[in-house]
Amino acid sequence: MSAAKGKRVYLTWTDEMDCALLAVHVEHHNNGDHAQNGWKPHVYNAAIKNVRDKCNVENTKDNITSRCKTFDKHYEIISKILSQSGFAWDLDNNKMSIDCDDVWNRYVEGNKAASCYKTKVVKNWDAISTIYSTDHANGESAGTGAKDAQASPEQDGDASPKLPPKGQ
Repeated sequence: MSAAKGKRVYLTWTDEMDCALLAVHVEHHNNGDHAQNGWKPHVYNAAIKNVRDKCNVENTKDNITSRCKTFDKHYEIISKILSQSGFAWDLDNNKMSIDCDDVWNRYVEGNKAASCYKTKVVKNWDAISTIYSTDHANGESAGTGAKDAQASPEQDGDASPKLPPKGQ
């Protein structure tokens, strides 16, 4: 992947690349490798290497940062939806479960940015909510996206979910 000086190189992310990136981020999240304004530099290096090694794709810190912004946006919107009555996360289908269209229509009326999430598939929600939940606490009783999505059967404290095997 090469670009003329000053031009951005855009990368189309695949599910396999997302899994490789999120695996690194979950591991480093569990190790406390977040800096105040993002990941510590060695995390970006590890993510670049893991995506390259597992997916045979050249990528850069800018590519990683851009993809993280996408995950962050998904987390911010979906977790707000899941905090409302009438919504849950369908782990089997990787998308929102909605009690009824009326509940959805009322929510979207006041939250236009959420409209595309009614049927949107977002894979690796457990990993995304684990990584981004600590970045978005917004009140003394704020919960994590993973807790909002479903009650966890295991109470391991700080343990994070493992990513699904490749191809799921």
